[in-house]
Amino acid sequence: MNSSPAPEQRLRDLARLRRVRDRIDREYAQPLDVEALARGVHMSAGHLSREFRQAYGESPYSYLMTRRIERAMALLRRGDLTVTEVCFMVGCSSLGTFSTRFTELVGVPPSVYRRRAAQETEGMPSCTAKQVTRPVRNREARSTGRG
Repeated sequence: MNSSPAPEQRLRDLARLRRVRDRIDREYAQPLDVEALARGVHMSAGHLSREFRQAYGESPYSYLMTRRIERAMALLRRGDLTVTEVCFMVGCSSLGTFSTRFTELVGVPPSVYRRRAAQETEGMPSCTAKQVTRPVRNREARSTGRG
């Protein structure tokens, strides 16, 4: 018996994974966990994690945290919010976890980023600032040489 899914089933699975990714993109600031995301598309958490990683190269949790950090970067560039305020605004419930993940993705702690970004992006349109300050995931750094 062939262990790979039929093409129709694979397309259905990919559509469900896209719905999960789209939900993360929309609801990144909400309390989301893999179990809730999996229930939303009628998959087990383990199956969702495996399939999501295969399709997108990272776990659903990693994707969620990257979205949160990207949004946090934009909020920190504004300069009018504290790191703690930004942490909770993007849906993180632990300042320690937020700071650790931020530092892993961006290369500097959020407080340092906030101070530097205000200077580096001063006068730059927000759409340009977002693009030039976007965090680089590990697999992107390997393939593009950035980071």
